[in-house]
Amino acid sequence: MRSFLVAGVAAVAFVFSGVAVSSAQAERLTDQPLVDAAWLEGNLDHPSLVVVDVRDATKDANPYAVGHIPGAVWASYAQFGWRTKVGDVVGQLPPVEDISAKIGSLGIDNDTQVVIVPAGENSSDFGSATRVYWTFKVLGHDAVTILDGGQRAWIAANGETSTDVVTPETVAFNANFRPELLADADDVAAAQANGVALIDARPKAQYLGQQTSPIVARAGAIPGAVNIEQSAFYDDQKGAFVASDVIAQLVGTAGVAPEADEIAYCNTGHWASVAWFGLSEVMGNKNTRMYDGSMTEWAADASRDVVVPAQ
Repeated sequence: MRSFLVAGVAAVAFVFSGVAVSSAQAERLTDQPLVDAAWLEGNLDHPSLVVVDVRDATKDANPYAVGHIPGAVWASYAQFGWRTKVGDVVGQLPPVEDISAKIGSLGIDNDTQVVIVPAGENSSDFGSATRVYWTFKVLGHDAVTILDGGQRAWIAANGETSTDVVTPETVAFNANFRPELLADADDVAAAQANGVALIDARPKAQYLGQQTSPIVARAGAIPGAVNIEQSAFYDDQKGAFVASDVIAQLVGTAGVAPEADEIAYCNTGHWASVAWFGLSEVMGNKNTRMYDGSMTEWAADASRDVVVPAQ
């Protein structure tokens, strides 16, 4: 195992309006969206690799302090600033300049291979990793992957842990924003007319209007949406993301073509990231976007229809 090595040298570039004026990504260590504990252990000493532990602290304990993968930096999903409130809508992608600076503070530049580590206990928890992964992709950084099963899988594989606090050197991370991965309310409103499938990743009871998140103004779903629950993408018992053929079956059952243009949404863009990751990265449908405003933004606007789908 290794002591922390700052990944790469800061690029000679600056970010203007979220677009890098000069930078080139190095060859990725992997092009897979998920890696296992054996792969991570074998690559942990690579100088271009940074492990990002996104587990959240509670009032009773800080899991990073208790034990983390050696060399991992801590960037709590809830506390680091991966998401922010924009206007009255929570859980939004922060301004590109802000989130780029935060990423640079983790010792991550454009030549860094990022491995994201959640707790891995259940699908919703795994969503912390998929949401951060999506953030990197939206910012144009392809050298990113997730440890399948998270810290749970690392411990199950008898991986070494450390209690050393890693304080990385700040470097320059230069975003190349990809709007094609992000949908807004107008895109969602035009979806049906444009033949775009809407994937509601919430629990079925919320999709059917039987339950409602306290931050969503109205019960029901966006008109025309089909429901594929985020929990179907992750096997809680095994602590692993499901395979691409399982996702293809979910899509087929929902009546969506495997290569359809589609937009995933939920309440705040957290569960939707699980569906987006499964559809886009694991199954391979690159025509998939995510609506991070989701039902919180949609239902707050009285001009937008919300319906109760037939069971």
